[in-house]
Amino acid sequence: MAKKEFQAESKKLMDMMINSIYTNKEIFLRELISNASDAIDKLYYKSLTDPSVGMNKGDFRILLTRDKDSRTLTISDNGIGMTKEELEQNLGTIAHSGSLDFKKDNKDENIDIIGQFGVGFYSAFMVADKVTVISKAYGSDETWQWESSGADGYELEPAQKETAGTDIILHIKPDTETDHYDNFLDEYGIVAIVKKYSDYVRYPIQMEREKSRQKPEPDPKPEDYKPEWETYTELETLNSMVPIWKKQKSEVTDEEYASFYKDKFNDYADPARVIVSRTEGTANYNALLFVPSHRPYDFYTKDYEKGLALYASGVLIMEKCGDLLPDYFSFVKGIVDSQDLSLNISREMLQKDSQLKLIHNALEKKIKNELHAMLANDREKYESFWKEFGRQLKFGAYSDYGMHAELLRDLLLFWSAKEQKMVTLQEYVEKMPAEQKYIYFAAGDSTDRLAKLPAAELVMDKGYDVLLLTEDVDEFCLQIMRTYPRKDAEGKDGTVEFKNVNSGDLGLETEDEKKAAEEANTANKALFDAMKDALDGKVKEVKVSTRLKDHPVCLSADGPLSIEMEKVLSKQPGSEGVKSDKVLELNVNHPVFAVLKAAQEAGDTDKLKKYSALLYAQAQLIEGLPVDDPAAYAEAVCSLMQ
Repeated sequence: MAKKEFQAESKKLMDMMINSIYTNKEIFLRELISNASDAIDKLYYKSLTDPSVGMNKGDFRILLTRDKDSRTLTISDNGIGMTKEELEQNLGTIAHSGSLDFKKDNKDENIDIIGQFGVGFYSAFMVADKVTVISKAYGSDETWQWESSGADGYELEPAQKETAGTDIILHIKPDTETDHYDNFLDEYGIVAIVKKYSDYVRYPIQMEREKSRQKPEPDPKPEDYKPEWETYTELETLNSMVPIWKKQKSEVTDEEYASFYKDKFNDYADPARVIVSRTEGTANYNALLFVPSHRPYDFYTKDYEKGLALYASGVLIMEKCGDLLPDYFSFVKGIVDSQDLSLNISREMLQKDSQLKLIHNALEKKIKNELHAMLANDREKYESFWKEFGRQLKFGAYSDYGMHAELLRDLLLFWSAKEQKMVTLQEYVEKMPAEQKYIYFAAGDSTDRLAKLPAAELVMDKGYDVLLLTEDVDEFCLQIMRTYPRKDAEGKDGTVEFKNVNSGDLGLETEDEKKAAEEANTANKALFDAMKDALDGKVKEVKVSTRLKDHPVCLSADGPLSIEMEKVLSKQPGSEGVKSDKVLELNVNHPVFAVLKAAQEAGDTDKLKKYSALLYAQAQLIEGLPVDDPAAYAEAVCSLMQ
C-alpha cells in the first residue's frame, strides 16, 4: 500500500516530538500506558449508559508482551479501539488528541482522562525504529493496521483482530554505546518503569513474568534425592492501581502509612507526622504528606533537593516538584495528585499558572496547621522535630525580609533561662509581668554562659525571663520580627518589642537611677575620655552602667548590629570588616572604679592604659570574644595584683 505523509507537515516537527519534548526515553511507556488507560475509560464510560457493551470495570486490562528474540514490546488494551478514520486523524496528524476531543464532548466532571495533547504516542519513536498499531473499534467489524518508521510517513491497511481494542507493537532499536535499549525488553526493567510512572493507573497492567518453583517430590523419595526446580511463567499485575492517598484516612492504618512512606522515600524510620489533604473547588487535588522524624544527611547542603512527587490522575509527572513547597517546609516529603494542572505538551513540566500557586498556598497552610497541632497536642514529639528542623523554620522567618515571619512565629521555640526548657514566644508573653516592657534575649555560644552574663542576671533579678539564643540565625530571626503580639493592661491588642540584654537601655531603671547615671557620666567625663583614648578606637564610648550589680564592666553595642551578630557576620565571605559600635560600661560602685579614678587624678597614664586594657579584655571574655593581645592582658592582670 502507498505510504501516506503526515498531515502535520515536516520531518522537523517529528524530530522535535522524538528528540526535544521528552527528557527521558523511558517516558514512552508511561505515555502509551496512559493512552491505553484513556481508551479503556472511553469504553467503560460508554458501558455505564449502554448495557449492550457487556463489560464491567473488572473486565478491563492493559497487557504488556515482550519478545526479546524479535525485539518487540507490545502494549495491548481492550478499550474503545479506533476506526480507520480515527487512526488517520489521531496518528496521522501529529499533535491531534482524541482524548482531548472526548473531554470536550463529555462535560461530566467525573470523567478523568489522562491524555490531552496528542503527542505522547510519538514518544515511542525514541526507542523504536518502527511502530505498528492494530486497532478494532468497538461496534465495528473492521480492523486496521497503522505502521510507520518515522517522519517519512505511514501505511494504513486492513488487518485481523477478534475483539475491540488496540495493540501497539514497538520494534525496539538495537543498543548503542550511549543508549541501552535492551532495558526496554528486560522483564525487570519494564517492571521498574511501570512501578515508577504508572503504578496508580486504575486498570491492571499485566505481563507474563518468569518464576521458579520446586518440582513435586517423587513418592517414594530416594535417599539421595535432591530438590529440583523448574521455571514457569505467570501473568502478574504490575501496578497497585488504587493510590493510598485516594483512600479515606479511616481505611488506612498508621502502619500502612508508615510502610508506604519508608518504601517510597527510602527512610528507615517512621514519619513524625502524616498529613492527608483533599481539596475540591478552585484547586482539585489529593495530597499525602509526611514530616520526617529525622533530617536527611544532606539536608543542609546544596545537594538536597526539595519537592513533592507530582501525579496527574495517578500518573507520575515529576519526581520532585519544588514549586509545591516553600523553602522553610522543604523537609516535607509526599505526593500531590491533581487532574487539572496545566502541563506542557510533554506533561513533564508545569506551566506557571494560578492553579499551581493555589495548591502551593493550600499545602503551606495545611502543613503549618499540622505542625501547630503537633506542638499543642504532642509537645515531646514536636520538640524532637524541632531539634531536627527548627533551624529551617527560623531561616524561613528571617528570609525574604521577614515576609513569612507572621506565618511561622508561633512554631518557633527558644530556651527559657527562667523555666530551663524550650518555650514558644506565646508562652513567654503569657507569663510576662504586666510592668515588663520587652521580650528579653541573649545571644551566644552556650546557654550556661549566656545565663551568667551580667545583664542577663540583672533582668532575671527583676523576675523577668530571658530567652537564650545559641544558633547563629536566632538573633537575626527575632530582629527581623521586631515585635510580637501582646494585649495591654486593658485587654487591647498591642505589641511588645524584642530586646537584646546587651543593647543599652533595658527599660529596667527608675527615673532616679537614670538621673544618677547621667550625673556620674558628667562628673567622670575626663576619666571616660582618657579610657576611650587609651583603648585606641576599640570602643565608641565609655560610660556609667545601670545594668551591673557585681561585675566591674560589660560591653554593649550601640546601634542595630549587636556583638553577637557581628561575630556571625564576620564569618561570612566578604564581611570580614563588619564591626558593631561597642560601648564599654563601668560599674561605678565596684572597687576597681576607685583605682581607675585615682590613676587618672594622679596623671598615671601608663597605669590607666593597663587597667583599661584589662577591663576591656574582661568584657570581651564575658561576651565570648577573643582577646586582642593575650600578653598585654596577662601583664595588666599582674599590674593590678601588685
